[in-house]
Amino acid sequence: MDDMQLLEVVRQCLLTGSLALVPVLAVGFMVAIVVGLMQAATGVQEPLVGLVPRLAAMGFVLFVTLPWMVERLADLFRASAAAGM
Repeated sequence: MDDMQLLEVVRQCLLTGSLALVPVLAVGFMVAIVVGLMQAATGVQEPLVGLVPRLAAMGFVLFVTLPWMVERLADLFRASAAAGM
């Protein structure tokens, strides 16, 4: 494997890994904004009030999107293995 092939494999790994994490991080960000606005409106500044809903939402999205993530990463592995041969 020459340098250009290695660079392409690393680029694909970074791109696929980033793409696989986007749904979970986006939901976590949206829930954090909503909970933060609610905390600011009510004056409740308890850290667990912000953490628990965010973790629950991210866990649910991870559970729902996990088959898609595994499929994407398996396709990447198959493509990398085929290119290395």
